[in-house]
Amino acid sequence: MRLIAHEVLPTGVRRVIRRVLKNVDGQRTSLHLARLRRKVWTAKPGSLVKCLDMHVRINDGPNFYVLYKDIFIHRIYHFEAQRPDPLILDCGSNIGMSILYFKHVYPQARIIGFEPDPAVFPYLEENISRNGLKGVQLTQAALSAREEVLTFYSDGKYGSCLAEHLPADIPEGWTKYEVPCVRLRDYLNEPVDFLKMNIEGAEWEVLADSADRLHMVREMVIEYHHLPGLSRTLHKVLTLLHEQGFEYLINDFDSETNGGVRPPFRLMPESRYYLLIYAKQVD
Repeated sequence: MRLIAHEVLPTGVRRVIRRVLKNVDGQRTSLHLARLRRKVWTAKPGSLVKCLDMHVRINDGPNFYVLYKDIFIHRIYHFEAQRPDPLILDCGSNIGMSILYFKHVYPQARIIGFEPDPAVFPYLEENISRNGLKGVQLTQAALSAREEVLTFYSDGKYGSCLAEHLPADIPEGWTKYEVPCVRLRDYLNEPVDFLKMNIEGAEWEVLADSADRLHMVREMVIEYHHLPGLSRTLHKVLTLLHEQGFEYLINDFDSETNGGVRPPFRLMPESRYYLLIYAKQVD
């Protein structure tokens, strides 16, 4: 039917139909997210929530909702694999929603997940085992330029960082831990199909330490953190990617929860915003 419509209908009519269908899909998605938000927003920590054909033990309702929206609906970590068993490094796994997505799209994927937070890691472990995911290796460690034990702060939900990347406006009540750190470069000894990095302000340090091995990565998505008190390293990250042969694009990904990117634009010492950097090796 689509082929017949393409041949018979005028171009203008086809454009209108595509626009209408897109609007219908958008309305369905909005209704779906609204229903999910009502269901999980006030869910207690430890609740079990259905996600497609999987079940997720959540540590916080809003955290699950935002992760589901960004990862499963907006597909911010989607990539087109060149083999059925892509190797994926998931840096900052939280409760495992990104790993669930990767396994949903590529069941044979081989995944190494890194999550340092002692309060969050048990949720990650359960969500991987509960859904029977094979080929997943979990590492309870932070990524850093040094292999050592460092001080780490966490809200036990989604906010965390190493002490050396502590924002100036960190809320009260965060828990202090000592966590082991590993170097990303030590995991770049074979071709990596996709690298996902959300490591709360340590992205430049880790990428710079791995610069001579980044050619092993085909595609990546990096979440860049612009937070009060942190060094401004966006220009360094982009220069490094360019020097290592990557094309890249930058996206603000969600102005609903990323208010610092909404116009009218302002930059002040207390400004907070996040960017997604998608990079791919140039053939």
